[in-house]
Amino acid sequence: MKKWFLMLVAACAFQSAWAAVDLNTANQAQLESVTGIGPAKAKAIIDYRSKNGPFKSLEDLEKVDGFGKKSVEKMKAELSVGKPATAPAAVKPAAAAPAATPAAAQAPVKK
Repeated sequence: MKKWFLMLVAACAFQSAWAAVDLNTANQAQLESVTGIGPAKAKAIIDYRSKNGPFKSLEDLEKVDGFGKKSVEKMKAELSVGKPATAPAAVKPAAAAPAATPAAAQAPVKK
């Protein structure tokens, strides 16, 4: 049983090591999991994203204090930039239901 547990832990660690961290959605801990990004750089990424909106490309990371071309190049394998979130399409109001006809205006029902 212990052997299976260790294999499961190793498989999860291996998978997470290969999963790219999305600059547009990652939280502090996820950013810190990238080699070369510590607490200060992770906070700088989050602050930049909050102030300037989503990253459009990995190269945009060079605009964040503490990152240059070389450091971004080293991290490319561990990072990704998902599609920036877009505002949902405006919902058109439903067509108004026809107003009810007053009883007096309705044709009399023959019995």
